[in-house]
Amino acid sequence: QVQLVESGGGLVQAGGSLRLSCAASGRTYSPYSMAWFRQAPGKEREFVAATTRNGGSTRYADSVKGRFTISRDNAKNTVYLQMNSLKPEDTAVYYCAADRDLGGYALASQGDAYDYWGQGTQVTVSS
Repeated sequence: QVQLVESGGGLVQAGGSLRLSCAASGRTYSPYSMAWFRQAPGKEREFVAATTRNGGSTRYADSVKGRFTISRDNAKNTVYLQMNSLKPEDTAVYYCAADRDLGGYALASQGDAYDYWGQGTQVTVSS
């Protein structure tokens, strides 16, 4: 079992930056690929970014490419999402998730592929 806790959300103006963190506890999370998803009010959950177990490969949604960066520090059991040039349409609850498939080398964009989820952190971008 892996527990995931997100932090770092908040209110920011358009064009600003935030860095989200997701701390893992329980079983070691190193063999898991990690991802961020988000869900805006009235919308379905959508994939944002994912990284493999060693951080060597990443994948991004087209809507955030060039603006968001996913990274991880396995020594701290933490994955990060650096969000720059934020837009009002980035407003959502952001969730981190862990996937053990392929020994932590999957980069799935479907939420159903992920085994563990955090509770989410709210990001609000004002115009």
